[in-house]
Amino acid sequence: MAPRFALYLAPPPDHPLHTFAAGWLGWDPERGLAFAPKAEAGLDAERIAALTVEPRRYGFHGTLKPPFRLREDCDEAQLIIAIERFAATRRPIALPVLKLASIGRFLALCPSAPCEEIDALAADCVRDFDRFRAPPSEQELARRRAATLSARQERYLQQWGYPYVMEEFRLHFTLTGRIADAAEHEALQRYLTKATERFTRKSMTIDEICLFVQPAPDANFRIAGRYRFAG
Repeated sequence: MAPRFALYLAPPPDHPLHTFAAGWLGWDPERGLAFAPKAEAGLDAERIAALTVEPRRYGFHGTLKPPFRLREDCDEAQLIIAIERFAATRRPIALPVLKLASIGRFLALCPSAPCEEIDALAADCVRDFDRFRAPPSEQELARRRAATLSARQERYLQQWGYPYVMEEFRLHFTLTGRIADAAEHEALQRYLTKATERFTRKSMTIDEICLFVQPAPDANFRIAGRYRFAG
């Protein structure tokens, strides 16, 4: 199948949060390096690997434009030119300090306060790059609808190919998949709260967007380019 592309936020490769997240998830999307899982939070390495398998595939990131395949009349070079032009108009954003949060049954780092600038950036990415997006397959639509969408989420799924955009958007940097067991959830929440404490003391400046690419359905996403804001 054709590769998938996405526009994400990701810490710079030399940032301590990037290093921690790559080690925790077992995948560095910047360098394309995999890491063996480690036993943490009273769970063995195999269980940690199972609980991080989904976010590992995507790499540590905050979604702006969800994954999509290119339309037949578009190519990657055209997409990159559009990203460069888009980034050239944007100004850096001070992101509120992050905090560990439970979203449904998974754990993620989220801004500790609303940030209208980030919400606007994500909405602009969804709108501006939608001209490159091929319609999702019926299988992809069915997978999204399995989550029992609201009327607005269904409308966004049909319009934008993804239900959690615009008013449904919430920036988050995922650290686990869904954790069904309450005891595991509590243990991982305690562990990750402490492990990420040093990243939740001061705000981050968002001054670039990243193009992530998944070359094949069974491959992990990799960072194909970083585009600095120059507005």
